[in-house]
Amino acid sequence: MSGREARDAKTLVRSPSGLRMVPAQRALRSPFGLDEPPWVPDKECPRCMQCDTKFDFITRKHHCRRCGKCFCDKCCSKKVPLPRMCFVDPVRQCAECALISQKETEFYDKQLKVLMNGATFFVTRGTSEKSEMMVCRLSNNQRYLFLDGDNHYEIEIAQISTVQILTEGFTPGGGNTRATGMILQYKAPGSEELVQLKFTATEDFNSNKKLSAAWLAAMHKAAKLLYESRDQ
Repeated sequence: MSGREARDAKTLVRSPSGLRMVPAQRALRSPFGLDEPPWVPDKECPRCMQCDTKFDFITRKHHCRRCGKCFCDKCCSKKVPLPRMCFVDPVRQCAECALISQKETEFYDKQLKVLMNGATFFVTRGTSEKSEMMVCRLSNNQRYLFLDGDNHYEIEIAQISTVQILTEGFTPGGGNTRATGMILQYKAPGSEELVQLKFTATEDFNSNKKLSAAWLAAMHKAAKLLYESRDQ
């Protein structure tokens, strides 16, 4: 096993919520991940926290694996995948949390692959007037953004502070817009100063435009998940 493979190794752990496949080292977990919430103690929830039904021998209580609150079976019956907490199998969630998790499924099933496959952009650093054509892609462990051209940059996802998607085609009547680039700010290693990069989609052929737009849309969603994980 190589050093990188050792760092990316995962281990199977059992928690009260179910089996989870997590990085062997906590520091190497995905920046989009969420911690398991503490469960509301049984003695503090005599009634369902959604419909207020009283718990008894017939009406049993269940904990939502995403929010940790107490519900009756009717209000917490759905088992939905929850990759942000690394669960191996779908887990029980309340209706509100299940809806959120289902919406995140598109990111994990489709948009992560788009980010990892990469797209080509002209990248401008800081206030420079020079841009460099680079292939931009997310690393397989989801922790770095790789930029490859004449130069090579590795940006740690966890150090990204802001992502602004640039669009064109907006009209006052609400016409369609398309993503044409983004401005990304991040903290450089060993520094508190922010570095700014501007990404501009190349205009050479239509398929590249579509690929770039899909990559930018996926990056926009990734930024939202990153902010949520950071604010947890």
